[in-house]
Amino acid sequence: MFWQTSRFAIDLAQPQVMGIVNVTPDSFSDGGQHASAAAALRHCEQLVRDGAHILDIGGESTRPGSPAVPLDEELARVVPVVQGAVSLGVPVSVDTYKPQVMQAVLDLGADIVNDVWALRQPGAAAVVAAHPLCGVCLMHMHRDPQTMQVAPMAGDVVPQVLTFLLQAAQALQTLGVARERMALDPGIGFGKTVAQNFALLARQQELVATGYAVLAGWSRKSSLGAVTGLAVAGERMVPSVAAALLAVVNGARIVRVHDVADTVAALAVWQAMQAMERQQQPP
Repeated sequence: MFWQTSRFAIDLAQPQVMGIVNVTPDSFSDGGQHASAAAALRHCEQLVRDGAHILDIGGESTRPGSPAVPLDEELARVVPVVQGAVSLGVPVSVDTYKPQVMQAVLDLGADIVNDVWALRQPGAAAVVAAHPLCGVCLMHMHRDPQTMQVAPMAGDVVPQVLTFLLQAAQALQTLGVARERMALDPGIGFGKTVAQNFALLARQQELVATGYAVLAGWSRKSSLGAVTGLAVAGERMVPSVAAALLAVVNGARIVRVHDVADTVAALAVWQAMQAMERQQQPP
């Protein structure tokens, strides 16, 4: 399986680690640490050294209750970082729902649009459809960042998420976007309860069975804090790595993480076991 993007056909035969670069003052885990373009670019370079296969750059926090960022401000945060990141030799994803930002970063050579709104904002789908090759990640979000955890989803979350994502993917295909350009993200923490988030992990194979690449974003999420008692996001490295590994074992091809080096190391252990299992299979 390949994920087709602007400059790269990403081979998903092995799991891909997407390193998070938050160019924001208020992201839930690392807000303010990389808020300047220079600091964000240094972080990009470090993540690549740590083994990141993809960089995901975002200029607006989508933590529960976060306010929207004006267009000009988001462009000012993201554009200079993307300008530098596209020279680092790995695919560059931009986490945005604004079509103007999508167009600006694609014009700079960005490879992937990662949209928590799954291209539901007016004009967003048209920007992606007009590009000949860019990749896109369609994520499920219940309500919006301001209200999603005030009134989380009800009932069995898995079929609801599955239906939404398949409808979003089909709508994009009708605009001429090949399915090889798409990845689907169940949206862990975006309007779901703790139990619902873990149901999505336990039953992730139902999403994998659609044939689309699945991207999982568990890193430092509050559900991990709920089951471990680790209240501070920065203390959740170990459960984040565990969740990323479990997501891969259950079929995710891309994991979006803060702790790149630790995740890469954990996946290397799993891959070594996988290789040995293949060697020991009878001819």
